Amino acid sequence: MGSDRSHTSPASASSQQSQDPERADPSTSRLDEGPPDGGYGWVCTACAFLINAHTAGVNSSWAIFLDYFVSHHSYPDATRWQYALIGGLSISQSLIVSPVISVSNHFLGVRFTMVFGAVVVFLSMLAASYATKVWHLFLTQGFLFGWGTGFLYITGTSMLPAWFSSRQSLAIGFAASGAGIGGLGYTLAAGYLVNEFGVAWTYRFLAYCSLVFNLISAVLLKERGKALSTEHRAFVGLKEFRRVEVLLIFTWGFLTQLGYISLLYSLPSYATSIGLTARQGSLLGALLNLGLGVGRPIIGYYSDAYGRINMALGMTILCSLLCLVLWTLANSYGLLVVFAIASGAVCGTFWSAVPPILADVVGIQNFASSFGMLCFSLVLPTTFADSIAMALIRGTGEANYIPSQIFVGAMFVSGAVFLASLRAWKVWQCELRAPYADDQTSSLTSSQHPPPQQHPQGGSNQNQPRSPESAVPSQWWLTPKRVFALKRI
Repeated sequence: MGSDRSHTSPASASSQQSQDPERADPSTSRLDEGPPDGGYGWVCTACAFLINAHTAGVNSSWAIFLDYFVSHHSYPDATRWQYALIGGLSISQSLIVSPVISVSNHFLGVRFTMVFGAVVVFLSMLAASYATKVWHLFLTQGFLFGWGTGFLYITGTSMLPAWFSSRQSLAIGFAASGAGIGGLGYTLAAGYLVNEFGVAWTYRFLAYCSLVFNLISAVLLKERGKALSTEHRAFVGLKEFRRVEVLLIFTWGFLTQLGYISLLYSLPSYATSIGLTARQGSLLGALLNLGLGVGRPIIGYYSDAYGRINMALGMTILCSLLCLVLWTLANSYGLLVVFAIASGAVCGTFWSAVPPILADVVGIQNFASSFGMLCFSLVLPTTFADSIAMALIRGTGEANYIPSQIFVGAMFVSGAVFLASLRAWKVWQCELRAPYADDQTSSLTSSQHPPPQQHPQGGSNQNQPRSPESAVPSQWWLTPKRVFALKRI
């Protein structure tokens, strides 16, 4: 027994060292163990749910403030385009600060970053309650709220994929549903409070509610492992945008965000323009958020079962049909109720589907920085989407909203085209890996037998595995056959 302990080959020692979690590189060891697919990850998912509810959900109430400000001429010098721009800024500014958030997470820690974001969100809503001019709202509801939201949302969302593998889409879908559930509650609450207590006290109510729940989430949410080393963290996200598959994801997001933001903010004002009451308009906005809250976990569950890109593509196409067919024909409260719930379930698919899809494409280690860069790249559509939709409206009434409705539907159609292209790329990648996997199996099967002799001319071992790129002849990957291939993608 003593001799067995004293004679250990270098290869076995190296193997033991690589398997010893205490000797492994601390920046990667926890990720190498594999996601626990649950455990404390569900606590982190609940925290991300609360963050979404008290950032994006609270921001959904802007549709109520927007309708009130326009109908009551609260700021005589303000235009509809300016109001729409405020709503766009509250979303786009949460994305534009993503490079700053990445630096803050690395040097100050995720907990400090999220606590800071919670305080900024609180101060923005509190300051908005004292606004007397429209530029006050630009600074508070637009810029300041957006910055605080980014520090919370981007940090919380980027930590979830590392906790899950087979249940990743379900967990992220549940977390993303917080925006819908929070939007439902806060839209209804804002609609009631604005009429009963005024705009100022409504803002203060939202401020204190968001502060309490965002602080709780910031304290409980934990990071699992370090995805990247220091020297690569700042640059890898930008490098990923050289890849065609990442550009396809970006274009899908760019186009669908133009439609999603326009729909989210336009539905209550469309309702009042066809003769419905302001309370009915706020209820429609709440029902759309209900659809978001219910639809995202369901889509996430079936995405894990039938393929993440498959479900995202199907829901994007369905949303385009709902906008181009049902919304353009909805001239009564009953039809708008159906449209609000149905479109709400599918219009926000991008934000629940993109984290697992992007993680599949770039890998868990590169996900956080790539997700930050993706968010940064969506600043333009989220800023100007509602302004474009407002500019297309020629007045009040059903017919005058047709250009805006067609614009929303066309954006989802265009996004679906690029998502279908991403699916073709993924099918192509599966085809490349299939012969490689066969070669690996063949190599393992024949490892117990002597390898064939090398030919004098330099011929190679027939059982040597080939790389995925050389497994099949190179060819153009975007073909109809791959777009419509019956595969779980």
